Amino acid sequence: MTDTTGYDIADALGLLLRRGTRARLYTHLTEGLGEAVDELTYPVLSGLARTGPLSAADLGREIGLDRTTVTRRADRLETAGLVQRQPDPVDGRATLLTLTHQGHGTVAVTRQRFVTAIEDSLASWPEADARTFARGLRRFVDEGPFAPQRD
Repeated sequence: MTDTTGYDIADALGLLLRRGTRARLYTHLTEGLGEAVDELTYPVLSGLARTGPLSAADLGREIGLDRTTVTRRADRLETAGLVQRQPDPVDGRATLLTLTHQGHGTVAVTRQRFVTAIEDSLASWPEADARTFARGLRRFVDEGPFAPQRD
């Protein structure tokens, strides 16, 4: 590995992780999916799709928002029929947010749009390069600085 590889990767990740970059991506993924689905509510939908039912506080920790912000965004999604609240079976005082059938369908549409955007951006790459990139990125996510702590 060259002595600039780490810096090159850090710079690229910095661009990918910028709030503005994510907002543009989320706007593209949610276009035309209804008034409640936008770059602000997308993280709630995608977070619930990844984790399953969670409290607003736990979902907030998962997606990097505070409980109050998650609750406001979930209210919009609930009104649109994409999210529902249900009692927590472990703690009867708590409420869990969960995707409805329609919410799962909306997430499936955004996921397909994301896959298509990725495939379109890699279309000019040699297939072997795209496969190597996919394997390397998966390994980096699983083993790199973003990997969950292993005990």
